[in-house]
Amino acid sequence: MNIAILSRDAKLYSTRRLKEAGEKRGHKVEIIDHMKCVLLIEKKNPMVWYAGRKLDYFDAVIPRIGASVTFYGAAVVRQFEMMKVFTAVESQALIRSRDKLRSLQILSRAGIGMPKTIFMDYSKDTAGVIEAVGGAPVVIKLLEGTQGLGVVLAENKKAAQSVIEAFHGVKARIIVQEFIKEAKGSDIRAFVVNGEVVGAMRRQARDGEFRSNLHRGGVATVIKLGRREKHAAIMAAKKMGLGVAGVDMLPSHRGPLIIEVNSSPGLEGIESATHVDIAGKIYHYLERFAGKKIIQKDKVNA
Repeated sequence: MNIAILSRDAKLYSTRRLKEAGEKRGHKVEIIDHMKCVLLIEKKNPMVWYAGRKLDYFDAVIPRIGASVTFYGAAVVRQFEMMKVFTAVESQALIRSRDKLRSLQILSRAGIGMPKTIFMDYSKDTAGVIEAVGGAPVVIKLLEGTQGLGVVLAENKKAAQSVIEAFHGVKARIIVQEFIKEAKGSDIRAFVVNGEVVGAMRRQARDGEFRSNLHRGGVATVIKLGRREKHAAIMAAKKMGLGVAGVDMLPSHRGPLIIEVNSSPGLEGIESATHVDIAGKIYHYLERFAGKKIIQKDKVNA
Protein backbone atom coordinates (compact mmCIF):
# COMPACT_ATOMS: atom_id res chain seq x y z
CA MET A 1 0.00 0.00 0.00
CA ASN A 2 0.96 3.66 -0.40
CA ILE A 3 0.85 5.26 3.05
CA ALA A 4 1.40 8.85 4.19
CA ILE A 5 2.58 9.76 7.67
CA LEU A 6 1.34 13.28 8.39
CA SER A 7 4.14 14.70 10.52
CA ARG A 8 6.02 17.99 10.74
CA ASP A 9 9.31 16.39 11.82
CA ALA A 10 10.79 13.33 10.12
CA LYS A 11 13.38 13.03 12.90
CA LEU A 12 10.89 12.35 15.70
CA TYR A 13 11.08 8.83 17.12
CA SER A 14 7.41 8.06 16.42
CA THR A 15 7.64 9.28 12.83
CA ARG A 16 10.84 7.32 12.15
CA ARG A 17 9.48 4.15 13.72
CA LEU A 18 6.28 4.30 11.72
CA LYS A 19 8.20 4.77 8.48
CA GLU A 20 10.62 1.93 9.27
CA ALA A 21 7.82 -0.43 10.35
CA GLY A 22 5.78 0.28 7.21
CA GLU A 23 8.69 -0.24 4.84
CA LYS A 24 9.63 -3.44 6.66
CA ARG A 25 6.12 -4.74 5.91
CA GLY A 26 6.51 -3.93 2.22
CA HIS A 27 4.58 -0.67 2.06
CA LYS A 28 5.66 2.52 0.31
CA VAL A 29 5.71 5.15 3.06
CA GLU A 30 6.11 8.93 2.69
CA ILE A 31 6.38 11.57 5.40
CA ILE A 32 4.20 14.55 4.52
CA ASP A 33 4.30 17.86 6.40
CA HIS A 34 0.58 18.54 6.76
CA MET A 35 1.18 22.25 7.35
CA LYS A 36 2.64 22.52 3.85
CA CYS A 37 -0.34 20.83 2.21
CA VAL A 38 -2.71 22.86 0.02
CA LEU A 39 -6.37 21.82 -0.06
CA LEU A 40 -8.32 22.10 -3.30
CA ILE A 41 -12.04 22.13 -2.56
CA GLU A 42 -14.08 21.56 -5.70
CA LYS A 43 -17.39 19.89 -6.54
CA LYS A 44 -16.89 16.12 -6.32
CA ASN A 45 -13.14 16.56 -6.78
CA PRO A 46 -11.41 17.25 -3.45
CA MET A 47 -7.62 17.16 -3.70
CA VAL A 48 -4.50 17.62 -1.58
CA TRP A 49 -1.48 19.26 -3.19
CA TYR A 50 2.02 19.05 -1.72
CA ALA A 51 5.26 20.48 -3.15
CA GLY A 52 3.52 21.08 -6.48
CA ARG A 53 2.07 17.58 -6.90
CA LYS A 54 -1.24 15.87 -6.28
CA LEU A 55 -1.44 13.43 -3.39
CA ASP A 56 -4.04 11.25 -5.06
CA TYR A 57 -2.30 7.89 -4.75
CA PHE A 58 -2.36 7.14 -1.02
CA ASP A 59 -4.34 4.20 0.34
CA ALA A 60 -4.06 5.30 3.97
CA VAL A 61 -2.72 8.09 6.18
CA ILE A 62 -1.36 8.02 9.72
CA PRO A 63 -1.94 11.44 11.33
CA ARG A 64 0.68 12.67 13.79
CA ILE A 65 -0.87 16.08 14.38
CA GLY A 66 0.59 18.37 17.06
CA ALA A 67 -1.80 20.07 19.47
CA SER A 68 -0.78 23.56 18.32
CA VAL A 69 -1.86 22.88 14.72
CA THR A 70 -4.99 20.82 15.36
CA PHE A 71 -7.28 23.01 13.23
CA TYR A 72 -5.32 22.82 10.00
CA GLY A 73 -4.06 19.30 10.63
CA ALA A 74 -7.63 18.05 11.08
CA ALA A 75 -8.65 19.87 7.89
CA VAL A 76 -5.95 17.98 5.96
CA VAL A 77 -7.09 14.66 7.44
CA ARG A 78 -10.70 15.52 6.56
CA GLN A 79 -9.67 16.26 2.98
CA PHE A 80 -8.10 12.81 2.66
CA GLU A 81 -11.30 11.32 4.11
CA MET A 82 -13.26 13.12 1.37
CA MET A 83 -10.90 11.50 -1.13
CA LYS A 84 -11.90 8.07 0.30
CA VAL A 85 -8.48 7.51 1.88
CA PHE A 86 -8.49 5.44 5.08
CA THR A 87 -7.08 7.25 8.12
CA ALA A 88 -5.76 5.69 11.32
CA VAL A 89 -7.30 8.61 13.26
CA GLU A 90 -10.45 10.25 11.91
CA SER A 91 -10.60 14.04 11.75
CA GLN A 92 -13.61 14.42 14.04
CA ALA A 93 -12.11 12.09 16.64
CA LEU A 94 -8.89 14.11 16.51
CA ILE A 95 -10.75 17.38 17.14
CA ARG A 96 -12.87 15.76 19.87
CA SER A 97 -9.82 14.42 21.71
CA ARG A 98 -8.07 17.80 21.74
CA ASP A 99 -10.98 19.46 23.53
CA LYS A 100 -10.39 18.40 27.15
CA LEU A 101 -13.77 19.61 28.35
CA ARG A 102 -15.70 17.91 25.56
CA SER A 103 -13.69 14.71 26.08
CA LEU A 104 -14.58 14.59 29.76
CA GLN A 105 -18.24 15.26 28.99
CA ILE A 106 -18.30 12.38 26.49
CA LEU A 107 -16.63 10.01 28.95
CA SER A 108 -18.95 11.13 31.76
CA ARG A 109 -22.03 10.44 29.62
CA ALA A 110 -20.66 6.98 28.84
CA GLY A 111 -20.36 6.19 32.56
CA ILE A 112 -16.56 5.95 32.51
CA GLY A 113 -14.74 6.70 35.78
CA MET A 114 -12.80 9.95 36.07
CA PRO A 115 -11.66 12.39 38.77
CA LYS A 116 -14.27 14.94 39.89
CA THR A 117 -13.84 17.93 37.60
CA ILE A 118 -15.08 21.53 37.62
CA PHE A 119 -15.22 23.91 34.67
CA MET A 120 -16.49 27.44 35.11
CA ASP A 121 -16.62 30.81 33.38
CA TYR A 122 -14.23 32.82 35.56
CA SER A 123 -16.35 32.20 38.67
CA LYS A 124 -15.44 34.23 41.75
CA ASP A 125 -16.64 31.41 44.01
CA THR A 126 -13.22 29.76 44.16
CA ALA A 127 -13.83 28.36 47.64
CA GLY A 128 -16.98 26.61 46.45
CA VAL A 129 -15.18 25.23 43.40
CA ILE A 130 -12.42 23.74 45.54
CA GLU A 131 -14.89 22.13 47.95
CA ALA A 132 -16.93 20.69 45.06
CA VAL A 133 -14.00 18.46 44.01
CA GLY A 134 -13.28 17.31 47.56
CA GLY A 135 -11.14 20.14 48.89
CA ALA A 136 -7.41 20.78 48.68
CA PRO A 137 -5.09 19.57 47.39
CA VAL A 138 -6.50 20.04 43.87
CA VAL A 139 -5.09 19.83 40.36
CA ILE A 140 -5.58 22.87 38.13
CA LYS A 141 -5.15 22.44 34.37
CA LEU A 142 -5.16 24.71 31.36
CA LEU A 143 -7.69 23.46 28.81
CA GLU A 144 -5.06 23.80 26.07
CA GLY A 145 -2.11 22.32 28.00
CA THR A 146 -0.17 19.27 26.71
CA GLN A 147 2.61 16.98 28.00
CA GLY A 148 2.11 18.20 31.56
CA LEU A 149 2.48 21.90 30.70
CA GLY A 150 -0.10 24.15 32.32
CA VAL A 151 -0.81 21.66 35.12
CA VAL A 152 -0.49 22.83 38.74
CA LEU A 153 -0.93 20.98 42.03
CA ALA A 154 -2.24 23.35 44.69
CA GLU A 155 -1.43 21.83 48.09
CA ASN A 156 -3.86 23.88 50.18
CA LYS A 157 -7.00 25.97 49.80
CA LYS A 158 -5.23 29.33 49.86
CA ALA A 159 -2.75 28.27 47.16
CA ALA A 160 -5.58 26.85 45.05
CA GLN A 161 -7.54 30.10 45.25
CA SER A 162 -4.45 32.11 44.29
CA VAL A 163 -3.69 29.92 41.26
CA ILE A 164 -7.31 29.97 40.04
CA GLU A 165 -7.50 33.75 40.42
CA ALA A 166 -4.18 34.17 38.61
CA PHE A 167 -5.38 32.09 35.64
CA HIS A 168 -8.66 33.98 35.58
CA GLY A 169 -6.72 37.24 35.64
CA VAL A 170 -5.11 36.41 32.29
CA LYS A 171 -8.41 35.03 30.89
CA ALA A 172 -7.07 31.47 30.74
CA ARG A 173 -9.64 28.67 30.54
CA ILE A 174 -9.03 26.06 33.22
CA ILE A 175 -10.48 22.97 34.82
CA VAL A 176 -10.12 22.14 38.52
CA GLN A 177 -9.79 18.45 39.27
CA GLU A 178 -9.83 16.17 42.29
CA PHE A 179 -6.38 15.09 43.47
CA ILE A 180 -6.08 11.30 43.67
CA LYS A 181 -3.73 10.83 46.59
CA GLU A 182 -3.50 7.04 46.34
CA ALA A 183 -2.04 7.28 42.83
CA LYS A 184 1.18 8.44 44.54
CA GLY A 185 2.46 10.43 41.57
CA SER A 186 1.91 7.65 39.04
CA ASP A 187 -0.46 7.05 36.17
CA ILE A 188 -1.04 4.34 33.57
CA ARG A 189 -0.79 4.77 29.80
CA ALA A 190 -2.68 2.10 27.86
CA PHE A 191 -2.07 2.02 24.10
CA VAL A 192 -5.24 0.99 22.26
CA VAL A 193 -5.33 -0.04 18.59
CA ASN A 194 -8.58 -1.13 16.93
CA GLY A 195 -10.33 -1.81 20.22
CA GLU A 196 -7.51 -3.80 21.79
CA VAL A 197 -4.92 -2.85 24.41
CA VAL A 198 -1.62 -3.64 22.68
CA GLY A 199 0.69 -2.31 25.41
CA ALA A 200 0.60 -0.61 28.79
CA MET A 201 3.07 1.13 31.08
CA ARG A 202 3.11 2.76 34.48
CA ARG A 203 4.63 6.24 34.56
CA GLN A 204 6.08 7.36 37.88
CA ALA A 205 6.84 11.01 38.60
CA ARG A 206 10.36 11.87 39.77
CA ASP A 207 10.93 12.95 43.37
CA GLY A 208 9.40 16.32 44.15
CA GLU A 209 7.15 16.21 41.05
CA PHE A 210 3.54 15.04 40.79
CA ARG A 211 3.31 15.03 36.97
CA SER A 212 4.27 11.62 35.63
CA ASN A 213 4.68 12.65 31.97
CA LEU A 214 7.90 11.29 30.45
CA HIS A 215 8.58 14.80 29.08
CA ARG A 216 8.65 15.98 32.70
CA GLY A 217 11.19 13.35 33.77
CA GLY A 218 8.79 10.53 34.66
CA VAL A 219 10.03 6.92 34.52
CA ALA A 220 8.13 4.23 32.59
CA THR A 221 7.86 0.54 33.48
CA VAL A 222 5.82 -2.21 31.83
CA ILE A 223 2.58 -3.18 33.57
CA LYS A 224 -0.03 -5.88 33.06
CA LEU A 225 -3.48 -4.36 33.19
CA GLY A 226 -6.33 -5.89 35.14
CA ARG A 227 -9.78 -6.46 33.67
CA ARG A 228 -11.13 -3.10 34.92
CA GLU A 229 -8.20 -1.11 33.50
CA LYS A 230 -8.45 -2.85 30.12
CA HIS A 231 -12.19 -2.28 29.93
CA ALA A 232 -11.83 1.41 30.87
CA ALA A 233 -9.12 2.02 28.26
CA ILE A 234 -11.00 0.24 25.46
CA MET A 235 -14.29 1.98 26.27
CA ALA A 236 -12.62 5.41 26.47
CA ALA A 237 -11.01 4.99 23.03
CA LYS A 238 -14.28 3.66 21.60
CA LYS A 239 -16.41 6.51 22.95
CA MET A 240 -13.92 9.03 21.56
CA GLY A 241 -14.08 7.31 18.17
CA LEU A 242 -10.33 6.65 18.07
CA GLY A 243 -8.86 3.63 16.28
CA VAL A 244 -5.45 4.49 17.74
CA ALA A 245 -5.26 6.08 21.19
CA GLY A 246 -3.13 6.53 24.27
CA VAL A 247 -5.46 6.37 27.26
CA ASP A 248 -4.12 7.84 30.51
CA MET A 249 -5.67 6.77 33.80
CA LEU A 250 -5.04 7.05 37.52
CA PRO A 251 -5.26 4.07 39.87
CA SER A 252 -7.69 4.81 42.70
CA HIS A 253 -9.66 3.13 45.47
CA ARG A 254 -12.79 3.34 43.30
CA GLY A 255 -11.15 1.88 40.20
CA PRO A 256 -9.28 3.36 37.21
CA LEU A 257 -10.02 7.04 36.54
CA ILE A 258 -9.48 8.36 33.01
CA ILE A 259 -7.66 11.69 32.82
CA GLU A 260 -6.96 11.98 29.08
CA VAL A 261 -7.39 10.20 25.75
CA ASN A 262 -4.55 11.10 23.38
CA SER A 263 -5.06 10.87 19.61
CA SER A 264 -1.33 11.14 18.73
CA PRO A 265 0.36 9.12 21.49
CA GLY A 266 4.15 8.86 21.32
CA LEU A 267 5.69 5.48 20.59
CA GLU A 268 9.11 5.83 22.22
CA GLY A 269 8.07 5.45 25.86
CA ILE A 270 5.60 2.61 25.31
CA GLU A 271 7.88 0.63 22.98
CA SER A 272 10.89 1.07 25.28
CA ALA A 273 8.93 -0.03 28.35
CA THR A 274 7.02 -2.95 26.82
CA HIS A 275 9.37 -4.06 23.99
CA VAL A 276 6.22 -4.47 21.87
CA ASP A 277 6.24 -3.46 18.20
CA ILE A 278 3.46 -0.89 18.61
CA ALA A 279 4.18 0.62 15.17
CA GLY A 280 3.64 -2.82 13.64
CA LYS A 281 0.28 -3.10 15.45
CA ILE A 282 -0.82 0.17 13.84
CA TYR A 283 0.10 -1.17 10.39
CA HIS A 284 -1.83 -4.37 11.06
CA TYR A 285 -4.86 -2.14 11.72
CA LEU A 286 -4.28 -0.21 8.47
CA GLU A 287 -3.80 -3.39 6.45
CA ARG A 288 -7.04 -4.83 7.74
CA PHE A 289 -9.25 -1.83 6.98
CA ALA A 290 -7.47 0.10 4.21
CA GLY A 291 -6.89 -3.23 2.45
CA LYS A 292 -10.64 -3.86 2.42
CA LYS A 293 -11.19 -0.48 0.78
CA ILE A 294 -8.67 -1.31 -1.95
CA ILE A 295 -10.36 -4.66 -2.67
CA GLN A 296 -13.79 -3.02 -2.82
CA LYS A 297 -12.45 -0.30 -5.14
CA ASP A 298 -10.92 -2.92 -7.45
CA LYS A 299 -14.24 -4.81 -7.60
CA VAL A 300 -16.09 -1.62 -8.58
CA ASN A 301 -13.55 -0.83 -11.32
CA ALA A 302 -13.45 -4.41 -12.63
